[in-house]
Amino acid sequence: MRAFATVTFDDCFVVRDIKIIEGSKGYFVAMPSRRVKVSCPRCHHRNVVHSRYCAQCGTNLETVGPSVERQENQSVRLRERQSEHRDIAHPITAEFREIIQKEVLEAYEKESQKSGSNVSLDRGNSLGPDQSF
Repeated sequence: MRAFATVTFDDCFVVRDIKIIEGSKGYFVAMPSRRVKVSCPRCHHRNVVHSRYCAQCGTNLETVGPSVERQENQSVRLRERQSEHRDIAHPITAEFREIIQKEVLEAYEKESQKSGSNVSLDRGNSLGPDQSF
């Protein structure tokens, strides 16, 4: 990870903690996310998905029968390719994702040149919305 960015839309909506990441194919922008959590069936403590044991009471979370919430989270996990993180805010269309990525990376390049870092972004190799690093 290279930097964090904050984007303000029309002076009325702000998105913080956008990450600028240097991947194997160049720089790209990752939207802010949070770790997905599930409740312990015994004490109801919120544990990170894929936890083996409850961080509060020690219950083995892998042997507990599937609750409705656990089943819902399993389907969410399948949709998100077993990701432990879910975007908090994200563009709906690929076109808008490209606009955000272009603007954020241009601002990053400009700021890094001001500070003397002279980062040159190879946008031709930056990742698109459907690619992973």
